[in-house]
Amino acid sequence: MRLFPHSFVLTRSTTPTTYLSSSLSPPGCVKMGAGGRSSVTSQKSENETVKRVPFAKPPFTLSQVKKAIPPHCFNRSIPRSFSYVFYDLTIVYILYYIATNYINQLPSPFPLLAWPVYWVIQGCVLTGVWVIAHECGHHAFSDYQWLDDTVGYILHSALLVPYFSWKYSHRRHHSNTGSLERDEVFVPKKKSGMQWYSKYLSNNPIGRLATITVTLTLGWPLYLTFNVSGRPYERFACHYDPYGPIFSGRERLQIFLSDAGVIAMYNGLFKLIMAKGFTWVVCVYGIPLLIVNGFLVLITYLQHTHLALPHYDSSEWDWFRGALATVDRDYGILNKVFHNITDTHVAHHLFSTMPHYHAMEATKAIKPILGEYYSFDGTPFYKALWRETRDCVYVESDQVDETKGVFWYKNKL
Repeated sequence: MRLFPHSFVLTRSTTPTTYLSSSLSPPGCVKMGAGGRSSVTSQKSENETVKRVPFAKPPFTLSQVKKAIPPHCFNRSIPRSFSYVFYDLTIVYILYYIATNYINQLPSPFPLLAWPVYWVIQGCVLTGVWVIAHECGHHAFSDYQWLDDTVGYILHSALLVPYFSWKYSHRRHHSNTGSLERDEVFVPKKKSGMQWYSKYLSNNPIGRLATITVTLTLGWPLYLTFNVSGRPYERFACHYDPYGPIFSGRERLQIFLSDAGVIAMYNGLFKLIMAKGFTWVVCVYGIPLLIVNGFLVLITYLQHTHLALPHYDSSEWDWFRGALATVDRDYGILNKVFHNITDTHVAHHLFSTMPHYHAMEATKAIKPILGEYYSFDGTPFYKALWRETRDCVYVESDQVDETKGVFWYKNKL
């Protein structure tokens, strides 16, 4: 992971050395910034030493960061934004047409091989569609809020996402990133809040695999329905409940509208099952949707979970440092399929109304300003998922007077 300007090394006793260095680092290296009050502080375990990113107040302002970005990067173009919608949906239709007309015509056993290929590719492309709807939720699709909400509502409802419900909780996530009390998603637990069985899930490969499997398959619906991994509320919180504590009174009508969109989609799927059969719907729509949900959870988890990233309690947290406590990741060719939501996340958290097609240019522009405050991890995402699930179990302060409000991931239970 890279942050400018210093170079440093992360080592593991059981694996080859991984270098954290400048832009001249070897391909696939892990790069992460460090500095500020944390310049000589690192978390040490039996097999790992990680240089932490800074948690001191940055020596630059948000205005200075914005000035480093070419002004056109903040321009939203309706034709260009719609071009990505049409492009993705065209690929979705082509894949659907091939799957429904040709896969079952293949001689045995080739359909058994072709269907999983369809599921993975279609799931990845539909994740890109999900990302475009996410853009709409941030008012990054066009200059017209009604158009953004219309497009986002249609696309997200088609993927069984309650658009406005997610939009409002996600907005609060962006407003409170890195806060242990007020962030909305993947809020880490303190050691004192861990359950007795946690050590059995994180400290052995079988438990870790089970955790990952449940998280990727059920994590998204559990979050929407039961607020699993979300911030604690004083009463039951659910994205489908217009009267729930997640939403304000003025947002209530749109939560009903979100529910109506999801119900309409379920009604359409029911009619499709009656016409085509349950297996047909599962193969054509259901399994690709599971892959979308899995990637959504995976992407969000890895953007906010890393040994080098701080979390803050109310005594230390501020919006700017919280927004900087995120990490860009590398998903290879999927970066483009996912419209670069994976490798431009730091810029996205600083300027969420910027359209995705300018985010790469903006990221390159802000790196020299952010310096050590910019975080990037080039570890392949499947390896990073396994590592973070193992290492990032709970957060704990170092119990030093000046840093009691700063918490770091640890795993020793």
